[in-house]
Amino acid sequence: MTTSPTATANSYTLATAEEILTAQKILRDHGLLASTRRIAYLGLVDPGRASVAGEDGRRFRVFIHDISGSAPLDVVVSTTTGQVLSTVELDTSTTGELPVLEEEFAVVEELLSTDDRWLAALAERNLDISKVRVAPLSAGVYEYAEEKGRRILRGLAFVQEHETDSAWAHPIDGLVAYVDVVSREVTQILDLGPMPVPQEHGNYTDPELTGPLRTSQKPISITQPDGPSFAVTNGNHVEWENWSVDVGFDVREGVVLHNLSFNDKGQDRPIIKRASIAEMVVPYGDPSPVRSWQNYFDTGEYLVGQYANSLELGCDCLGDITYLSPVISDAFGNPREIRNAICMHEEDWGILAKHSDLWSGINYTRRNRRLVISFFTTVGNYDYGFYWYLYLDGTIEFEAKATGVVFTSAYTEGASANMSQLAPGLGAPFHQHLFSARLDMAIDGFTNRVEEEDVVRQPVGPDNPRGNAFSRKRTALTRESESVREADSRNGRTWVISNPESHNRLGEPVAYKLHAQGQPTLLADPDSSIARRAAFATKDLWVTRFAEDERYPTGDFVNQHVGGAGLPAYVAQDRDIDGQDLVVWHTFGLTHFPRMEDWPIMPVDTVGFKLRPEGFFDRSPVLDVPPNAPASGGHCHS
Repeated sequence: MTTSPTATANSYTLATAEEILTAQKILRDHGLLASTRRIAYLGLVDPGRASVAGEDGRRFRVFIHDISGSAPLDVVVSTTTGQVLSTVELDTSTTGELPVLEEEFAVVEELLSTDDRWLAALAERNLDISKVRVAPLSAGVYEYAEEKGRRILRGLAFVQEHETDSAWAHPIDGLVAYVDVVSREVTQILDLGPMPVPQEHGNYTDPELTGPLRTSQKPISITQPDGPSFAVTNGNHVEWENWSVDVGFDVREGVVLHNLSFNDKGQDRPIIKRASIAEMVVPYGDPSPVRSWQNYFDTGEYLVGQYANSLELGCDCLGDITYLSPVISDAFGNPREIRNAICMHEEDWGILAKHSDLWSGINYTRRNRRLVISFFTTVGNYDYGFYWYLYLDGTIEFEAKATGVVFTSAYTEGASANMSQLAPGLGAPFHQHLFSARLDMAIDGFTNRVEEEDVVRQPVGPDNPRGNAFSRKRTALTRESESVREADSRNGRTWVISNPESHNRLGEPVAYKLHAQGQPTLLADPDSSIARRAAFATKDLWVTRFAEDERYPTGDFVNQHVGGAGLPAYVAQDRDIDGQDLVVWHTFGLTHFPRMEDWPIMPVDTVGFKLRPEGFFDRSPVLDVPPNAPASGGHCHS
């Protein structure tokens, strides 16, 4: 095998509180961070492809929103040189708005609390304003010409009977508010008339619902008396069982894996330069005027990283846990540590390999284990776990875990065919959770190729007289225009990412294979607003030529963007991707028809994908894994 020297890239270290304070000072010194300005995003720019940092050193990209209405700014600063490297003033009527600010959540409820139309609608429903909670929701882009260039949130309301009551059990249906959070104006109240507010509570810790708690569970104790098998150096560099990775964190994407490589008999072989979940969108399928606009880009509009949970031992993570506590910026440029946001641990994962050979008499068993790197985030009613798994045999897996509380509505007899009934009078619209994985590939270097592989059913004929034969076909994707692909589970479709300049001992290009789960992509009509804005979610695979500024599948500014940015614009360049520096984008997700069992709190549902070595190694890479020595006596086969 040969490894391209360009695959040796900069190590990645987490941003520090000192760096964020330095960025804040630079912005202030240059008059870019005044009393009316807020930081909507601050993130570390990845090191360039070169092995040595450029003269600008550590760079941070900053989105600055002005609550007084002045144009927002897209700024890049260097905390190494103390300079502002670039400043771009944005025209939001064309670029879209900056991400939603946390302080804007309260603005929606505050403005509605004094709006005569809103108060009249609540009075007609005999509702006490002090018990009404309003969910501040991203607006999307629809036929409202007057919203262009304005920063809009929409509000749906719920009744909270007491401080610990789950308001999601009591949706106020038939009513929605549109709010300009810059001009602080309620632009429209849409009231379709009163509907019964569901009365049954959904307080999932209330003894009335839980009944007596189980006493049948015996403790499960996971211990590693000698500590974990991985080591963490330089704050975030992890080495485990031949794997090497820099664990990063971005306020928009959450956990990001950098410089993922595998040590193969003493040679450190790169596989992925950067891996992240670069976008997720939750489109709802209820055509009611009150909810037909509902779709949330939790990554691009709300920034999942900033809502990462502080994880607790024994609750969120079990076993011998190592935590990382990334530091992010608040809206004023002050550093904020998210304690224990990233959880890392090992898990036993059953049998790795086993065989009892009748001829040789050898009984062989090896146990598998995996390294888990994860975080959990809460965005409104839903909670999401993002889990990266590394396995002993070189497999890479990602799993999203969706839980929390489903978004609710009223449900009446003869109600929409686009929702489920969860409890008496309580509904939940059908919806999807769609994710985009951005995989900046580096299979033994940056000279990579993608081929689509399908099974081939061979008919009975002279070469297949008994009809038992089948084969496979690989088709190279040579240009970006050819790379927009759909999964096909009936034909066993996978995608092989290889390096045509690096060969295994059989003379074949070394490769990894992407295995999709083949769940439905975006189900909305192709002519819909959400299909234009979330175009990435209409296909399972996109492949693009690497470009530093092509970071997100929906473009840089998702909030109220009309669509067409991101992947559609990238692939429109129709660049050559055969044997080039490539980024593979994979869409995967859940289609959720809410069940009664999902109420009042939803058990975890999961979805993800796998990358498995495909001729990357010359033989099984786990032959050196030793047998377990059980603590309970006896012995494993040797």
